[in-house]
Amino acid sequence: MDLHRLGLVSSRVHHFMLVARLGSIRQAALSLNVAPSSISRTIKQLEEDLDTPLFERTKQRLKLTSAGELLAYHIGQSTGEMNRALTEINDLHGLRRGTVTLAVIESAARGLLPEVLAGFWVRHPEISVDVRVTGSQEAVDLVNQGEADLALAFDVRVPRNARRLASVALPLGVLVPPGSALTKENRPVKAYELAGERVILSDSSLTLGSSVEQMFSGSFVEFSRRARTNSIGLMIDLAIRGLGTILQTRLGVQNEISRGHLVFIPLADAGLGLRRLSLIARPKGEASEAALALSASLTSTMEGLKS
Repeated sequence: MDLHRLGLVSSRVHHFMLVARLGSIRQAALSLNVAPSSISRTIKQLEEDLDTPLFERTKQRLKLTSAGELLAYHIGQSTGEMNRALTEINDLHGLRRGTVTLAVIESAARGLLPEVLAGFWVRHPEISVDVRVTGSQEAVDLVNQGEADLALAFDVRVPRNARRLASVALPLGVLVPPGSALTKENRPVKAYELAGERVILSDSSLTLGSSVEQMFSGSFVEFSRRARTNSIGLMIDLAIRGLGTILQTRLGVQNEISRGHLVFIPLADAGLGLRRLSLIARPKGEASEAALALSASLTSTMEGLKS
């Protein structure tokens, strides 16, 4: 649950924790849709009031000082206690009403949530769901820091203050328009067959990009990078127009595949191309009845992806 939105955490504290998590004032400002100077003033004022620096700049990234780490730790402890209190308050109402905050990657937002929420709201019409679309690591961080109840993310480690409720391994493949040269053989493709392809990659904010680059780093396959973006939707639209080849799972592209706009071709190389989608939750004692109900719906739908 978003404590800042409820007015239980001040803007100053919220800004500090956001910069600490993202390591960048500019990224924090983009996330909040405010001017970077506003975030910078808040941090500077906080440091002046505490009479100690909270951040140090290392390699273009802001890193917490010892004082900053101490402050972030205790803020995390406090927000954890407030989240427990809100969970217990919501549980007084059972499943009649409540709010669940879900941090989710874009492909899962496209490919899972419409179906999940349609069924969930039939059973629990008074429960609201706040969805935050973000990268995999940030989604897990939001759960770990108590700012989200659940997260759907690819290829992440589960932090100490969270638990994995479900996971499914999804094959990575190539997505191209019908009639592409790669579709003519009607079979899985080998990595070497992508040599010379114009590939559209995701940037470092998405784990997909690093997964693709790591996969090909030792294969001696050279391909041309046509574009790099943090938008799965844009990658799909460009692929439909035949402007480049993309590599990802079927998740989030089911509609385009079923309508015949794109063809999914699995990668045939042994050991390549599996990505693990995980449902991450806060510790059991901090999970509200509403969050447990939504996690059950998500788990059931994820099981269906295995077939």
